[in-house]
Amino acid sequence: MGSLFLPLLLSFPLLLPLPSTSTDTISPSQLVATGQTLISAGGTFELGFFNASSPSSSFLGIWFHKIPIRQIVWVANRRSPITTGKATLSLSTDGNILITAPDVNGGRLKKVWSSNTSGIKIPSLKLLDSGNLVLTDSGSNAIVWESFYDPSDAFLPQMELGLDLTRHLEKKLMSWKSSDDPSPGGYTYGVRRTGSSELVVWNGSNIEYRTGPWTGSSWSGIPQMNSDLHFIFTFVVQPHEIYYTYESVNKSVMTLITLDPNGGLQRLVWLGGEWRQYWRLPEDKCDGYGTCGSFGICNVYYPEGVCKCLPGFEPSSTLDWALRDYSGGCKRKTALNCSGGGGDGFVKVSGVKPPDTENVTVIAGKGTDDCGALCLRECQCMAYVVLGGNCLWWAAQLMDIKEFASWTGGGVDIYLRLAAADLDSSENASSKRKHIVAIVIPLVLALLLSSTFGIYILRKKRRRGVGDVYFKESRGKEMELPAFDMSAIENATNNYSDENKLGEGGFGPVYKGRLEDGQEIAVKRLSRYSVQGLDEFMNEVMLIAKLQHRNLVRLLGCCIQGEERLLIYEYMPNKSLDLFIFDKASSCQLDWKKRFEIILGIARGLLYLHQDSRLKIVHRDLKVSNVLLDKEMNPKISDFGMARIVRGDQMQESTEKVVGTYGYMSPEYAMHGIFSVKSDVYSFGVIVLEILTGKKNRVFESNDSHVSLVGHAWRLWSENRSLELVDDALKCDYPEIEVLRCMQVGLLCVQEGSEARPTMASVVLMLGSESMTLPQPMRPGFYPKDGSKVAELSTSDHVYSSGNEISLTMMCGR
Repeated sequence: MGSLFLPLLLSFPLLLPLPSTSTDTISPSQLVATGQTLISAGGTFELGFFNASSPSSSFLGIWFHKIPIRQIVWVANRRSPITTGKATLSLSTDGNILITAPDVNGGRLKKVWSSNTSGIKIPSLKLLDSGNLVLTDSGSNAIVWESFYDPSDAFLPQMELGLDLTRHLEKKLMSWKSSDDPSPGGYTYGVRRTGSSELVVWNGSNIEYRTGPWTGSSWSGIPQMNSDLHFIFTFVVQPHEIYYTYESVNKSVMTLITLDPNGGLQRLVWLGGEWRQYWRLPEDKCDGYGTCGSFGICNVYYPEGVCKCLPGFEPSSTLDWALRDYSGGCKRKTALNCSGGGGDGFVKVSGVKPPDTENVTVIAGKGTDDCGALCLRECQCMAYVVLGGNCLWWAAQLMDIKEFASWTGGGVDIYLRLAAADLDSSENASSKRKHIVAIVIPLVLALLLSSTFGIYILRKKRRRGVGDVYFKESRGKEMELPAFDMSAIENATNNYSDENKLGEGGFGPVYKGRLEDGQEIAVKRLSRYSVQGLDEFMNEVMLIAKLQHRNLVRLLGCCIQGEERLLIYEYMPNKSLDLFIFDKASSCQLDWKKRFEIILGIARGLLYLHQDSRLKIVHRDLKVSNVLLDKEMNPKISDFGMARIVRGDQMQESTEKVVGTYGYMSPEYAMHGIFSVKSDVYSFGVIVLEILTGKKNRVFESNDSHVSLVGHAWRLWSENRSLELVDDALKCDYPEIEVLRCMQVGLLCVQEGSEARPTMASVVLMLGSESMTLPQPMRPGFYPKDGSKVAELSTSDHVYSSGNEISLTMMCGR
């Protein structure tokens, strides 16, 4: 009986349908019925009824208006789906928002959802371009209610997650029950109020993931925020409110953070006609709450497992840890001295996400020394850290500490309190290691000399088996990669017959094969005379075994036996990109849409290598012949033999051995041996220009024979004649604005100064955003500054063949 509200509806004036023209506002005299929508003034968001898990269940929601793939960002009646046909949204004269629908008999109207607001003199309901639905009193212009007060599973720019203590509101995300059911799911995401509040994902009442405390500019458990230039992050702690918010630097790029039905967080960005994942959390097993128990520390790269005990601690149960059950955590080796007699001290644990903040106390305005002195005076203090000018110290157990890999540059330094005995052993550990190294190194050198001599003798007697030992003993433990049987590969490739040969590069020949189960493979066989030796071979194995992305070629396994070294990849039926764009007969198969998708795919693959993978990787030999195409013509970056891992806090590195392909190498790398992620950006820019024009950079012919494709493209761009360069195979069937945008991005990537080139994250945004204003490119590298001929490489430089490219190995005087 309480669900019938016919008397209530009689208090409404005559309700009128919305006008035929789009509007963003309704008054008490209007309604929104099924099939009608509100559209925000700028056309960004739309509100209306939508069907979810089944056609008979509908909800009132908000979604992006301009995007054909509907992404719901807010749902009103999550707990009360409409199952009885048409529904209406209306606004009462005193300011109560109502969703009504016929009852099960199709007769009387019942209330499905209400904002439970009243007492408003002149109510007005408006959908803003931020995605916020706001109820205002037009008389006082005050906001009385807004949808941002009660988020669903989406976190939009300008939305606040946190606590409004004045209104007694807790604004947090709540997952959908499933991907097609907006009903409340089991996961929530919001601010947990502690001494140093942080964001937390809960599964019911259990913590699944936490961000770590705020450092002043980012969450301590999300180091990638420090290098993210596309968003501005803000965390506010005041007596009456605690909240976290963010905004996009480029307001035209549509983005949001979602909490999925499985408890995962991901940032989505609308680029190139699809929603793309910018990042995802949890990132690895160590992001799971309490993986290593109390006083444990987690790092997925520990050789003995993901967990170890903090200095001065040992496993609570040695047996459980041996069985990889770390939940019991660790115990202190030596009790602390809390009698006031002294003796306790601190050991620094670097690059970690600080412990759970439930037991933390915050003292403002304390530096490291003062914070340490304060901790020693408190018997319960286990550790401290200084963040944003504040001293944080922990009582009781330390839980959920994650150590970041050194190359990420992430984490903060935490000072762990230890008893004098354990402190001495920790402080002496470094010097002890030095003494051990001084003893061990000569022994290792002697062993290496004797091993080398032994290997030489074995090779003289028997040419098989040495490679197997090297692979299994030296590197096999570091990766999870299947080892193929040599005979199986020989059978699959018909004993490396010429009929199965796909091509040949600097590494050696590549063969097509078919395994016994019917799977097609590509076998990369290291030539005996290859310029790529065992180190480069193992480098490629170790790197690509840890990489998984749809735009990177997938390594299935490897095989080492005697002097034979094989890499087994997924087979790419369309081979490499250069076979299409540089061949007049084949280039017509690549229309503009496909070329643009290939450019975006390569960009996404590079972004993964530079930013999103576990390792920060510079490819160093990116070129069109190293971009393979699957059966749907999707691009996959290949050939990681020359790739390098760089530390997250290191902008660039140098080498005396410059390897790569002339025409794709950046100026600072080719001339001085300095490489960075911006070296790959330069190579990508060259590839973009080659895809657009169908011409090779290093053999480009123009009226000025001394200017490369890159130089000629920049000259035509400066003269507003860029479309003259577009590949004739496209037959003018392309959107000029999109082509010119790609041309501009390509020229931005090949600018002479590495600091002027964009990051791949910026490149992906620039390619995907039609409204984003791009900077004007400056002179590219290797472009003659005075019209003279560009300096060429010395003929004495060592040159080796890499398929139909010319690759270089130069010894620079560095």
